[in-house]
Amino acid sequence: MSLIRGKNTTPELMIRKALRRAGHVYRLQYGRHKIDVAFPTEHVAVFVDGCFWHKCPKHFRMPKSNVAFWKKKINGNAKRDVKKTSALKKEGWKVVRIWEHDLKKHPWHALKRITKALE
Repeated sequence: MSLIRGKNTTPELMIRKALRRAGHVYRLQYGRHKIDVAFPTEHVAVFVDGCFWHKCPKHFRMPKSNVAFWKKKINGNAKRDVKKTSALKKEGWKVVRIWEHDLKKHPWHALKRITKALE
């Protein structure tokens, strides 16, 4: 697990590349909540969530080995996501969460969602 990256993942790089092409300026790993891609002036937080690590309702499958460990790990990640989203909304941020599978299928939809939040 030490080789699993927490930032600069392929889905994050995809969305950042699209944002750069569209001319947006953003910050990375911003603030105490470690927002993946942040627009501090507009108060927009973008999180790019992997289907396995963040318990995607469509694609997540619990591993068959070491179930107790993975259950605790994945459920903890999902609870932390909910807490982060709630805390950021209370602080006045708009939160956009993009699933890895959505980004792979339709990257322009993710860009549209972010652009809409920035308006």
